Amino acid sequence: MLKAPYVVTGASRGLGRAIARNLAECGHPIIAISRDAVSLGLAGAEFADIQADSITITCDLADRADIAAAAEQIKAKTGWIAGIVHNAGIISPIKSIAEVDRANWARNIQINLIGVQDLTNRLMPILGGEKQTRITTISSGASLRAISGWSAYCVAKAGLDMWAKCMAEEGAENNISAISIAPGIVDTDMQKTIRSSNEDDFPDYETFVELHKDGQLVNPKLVAGQLGPLITGHSMEQSGMRFDVREL
Repeated sequence: MLKAPYVVTGASRGLGRAIARNLAECGHPIIAISRDAVSLGLAGAEFADIQADSITITCDLADRADIAAAAEQIKAKTGWIAGIVHNAGIISPIKSIAEVDRANWARNIQINLIGVQDLTNRLMPILGGEKQTRITTISSGASLRAISGWSAYCVAKAGLDMWAKCMAEEGAENNISAISIAPGIVDTDMQKTIRSSNEDDFPDYETFVELHKDGQLVNPKLVAGQLGPLITGHSMEQSGMRFDVREL
């Protein structure tokens, strides 16, 4: 018998795709969500080759109507979800608080934080119950440390850590757990965006360029393998905790 599905956001590429593939290889059909329909189609075919019941849903987490539609599709597909991996996120805008465009700053918070709440809230009827539903949010070192030029991202990730704690607190009575995991410095498109940013807007620019040059970025597949046991196996006692992949 197939296991119940995992919802993975940002599943079309990078770490999200690697996590989704790892979950599929562990026996879970994947409900893969991404705004990039082309890349999502390719990733979805990969997941379906492993778990035939896997599906894809094109959804822009910046669009609340998209989130509502995605939630309805998920509820029509299954009566229970084994877990959610909130992986989708953006780093932009990279700009000082004094100069950043308000709409772009707000869009970052919407995608990285508000969209997590919106999607989860709409899926509550099919979470938890007799069996534990495990929610994992992908955190960052930026949730603990202010980084000049990254105010929106830092604020969103800090909020996401606290959101997981609140979800753990409130979800306990319904067998819903939530954890956050910082994945380290992963070789993804986000890192490319960071390296293409303006040095005047991002004082730590050279640090990230050097990390890439020195080969210190970690392959997403390796990180997904390290995260897998926590995503699929964390206990209710661990719910609310924040983990760092470098300490696993």
